[in-house]
Amino acid sequence: MAMTTKRCAVYLRVSTDRQQVQNQVAEVQQLAAARGYQPVVYEEVESAAKVRPVLDQMLADVRAGRLQAVAVWALDRLHRSMTGAINTVLELDRLGVPVLSVREGWLDTSGPVRPLLVAILWVGGRAGADPAHRAHQGGLGACPARGEAAGAPEGIAVEGRGGRRAGSGRRLSA
Repeated sequence: MAMTTKRCAVYLRVSTDRQQVQNQVAEVQQLAAARGYQPVVYEEVESAAKVRPVLDQMLADVRAGRLQAVAVWALDRLHRSMTGAINTVLELDRLGVPVLSVREGWLDTSGPVRPLLVAILWVGGRAGADPAHRAHQGGLGACPARGEAAGAPEGIAVEGRGGRRAGSGRRLSA
């Protein structure tokens, strides 16, 4: 009996033309190979566009049976929107095609809570891409260099694991 080679799409995408996929490609190819797949690279070059011809071609190849798995560096690389990522993962599940992710190892599992987990982890993955989040993190990191303390603004007293803003009655998480 002849052995059939299982092929895995290695889908690579970056957000801007100043970025390169080199920091993703090695880990994603290693993941595919470790699972017994022959990696087939699909590299999206203009990912800010709403139309993604490389993603569309990859999905067409999956639907035609030419690929048996899809591997990504992270779920937020598969799609820019949570709805798009969830719909793609669910379609691939219906086709019997596993989605492998370097950052989200749980994606290899199946079960009734998978759509919820996909949504939660996609949102978590996008937090680092949010400009306001990056600016906040950068500001916190720069505080010591300016001789300032990082953390809660003046007027917030810490009580136990949470805190109260003076006069607001709102509970803040620590």
